[in-house]
Order: sequence, then structure tokens, then C-alpha cells
Amino acid sequence: MGFPVRILVVDDHILFREGLISLINSQPDFAVVGEASTVADAIRLAQELSPEIILMDYGLPDGTGVEAAQAILSTNPQIKIVFLTVHDNDSFLFEAIRSGARGYLLKNMPVSKLMAALRALERDEAAISRQMAARIMQEFARLSKTGGMVSDAALTTLTRRELEVLIALASGASNEEIAGRMFISVSTVKNHIHNILEKLNLKNRRELAHFAERHGLKI
Repeated sequence: MGFPVRILVVDDHILFREGLISLINSQPDFAVVGEASTVADAIRLAQELSPEIILMDYGLPDGTGVEAAQAILSTNPQIKIVFLTVHDNDSFLFEAIRSGARGYLLKNMPVSKLMAALRALERDEAAISRQMAARIMQEFARLSKTGGMVSDAALTTLTRRELEVLIALASGASNEEIAGRMFISVSTVKNHIHNILEKLNLKNRRELAHFAERHGLKI
């Protein structure tokens, strides 16, 4: 068994923060190495402690978690930031993802699903529910029609499943990891990838990764 994954918890609600830390530390594969309640402390502790994962609240006394995430990732891009918030709001969700976060989770989710989402990060998957993923994809499709972040009209020809596969590919997931995450066979994943390549007129996974990054699809 390897070393526990090092986690920094950022939340200004003390009772919630202490309860979350206790839950995380009860898991043998995770260890909370620090806690913060402000943007300033989050940035400082991220630099000092070099955690592997940061659980970030959206609203903080001196700013937003998005501001903290942008500052942290500008100097520590390897850190995986996951928003854990009460805000079930599209604008907050999209801002969080655009900041470079690897996930967006709601505080009312079951503990078992939270832990599963954090473990998915270790497999280079995004920590995000299917409902949230669907909303991100809908926004990508909308922006492609209005000339926003996603400008390639070919994206709108992809099915919801193909968009899910594309986002997973952009995060570096293997065919086997995508199959496990989506509860489909590896051959089905390969079929989706073949269809995506044809629809986007691309040749291979490397071109897909570049396409995803260029169009803001990388989570």
C-alpha cells in the first residue's frame, strides 16, 4: 500500500470543515495535511504543503474559490482542485471548471460518493457527477452556436456519450478507465472514439487531446 493521498481542505464553515476532515482521515488512503478558511491561507498552504488534492469551497471571506484556484494552479499546476460547495448553479460550475478545477461536487452528496470521486482523481478522471457533466456539455454546445469558448460546430454533432468520452480522453484517461467509469465495454469506448475522430475530422488521440485543450474541454 502506498502513501495516503495528501489533501488540503479549504472551507470557512468550521463545523463542516472539522467534520469533513474527520471523515477523510478515517479513510486509510487519504490524509488531511492542512486546512484553510480564506483565499490567502489557501494559496499560502498550497505552496507550503504541496497537497495532491485541494477540496475548495466556492465562497470564502476574502474572495472566491475560483480566485484561489487560479492563483494556486498558476504556480502548482499539478495540484488537483475539486470544488465542494452548496452552489448548484451553472455559472459557478462553469467558472470553477474554467479555473482549472478537476471537479465540482455538492455538499449534500453521500460520503461514499465523495470518497469514490476523490479516488477517481487518482485514475485521472474528473470528480464530477453525470448530471454536472451533462450541464457542462450543454454549455459547450450552446457556446459553439454563439461563438463563445467552443467555436467548432462539429462539436454539436457529438452525442452526449461521445462528449463524455472526449472529456475523459482530454483528462488522460485510458480506454479501460473510461469503460469502468461509464459502465460500458472497452470495445464500446473504441467505437465512440472512432466516431469522435470521424466527426471532428481528426486522426488520433493526440490530435483529440489538442482539440479538447484548444476548445476549453479539458477538465
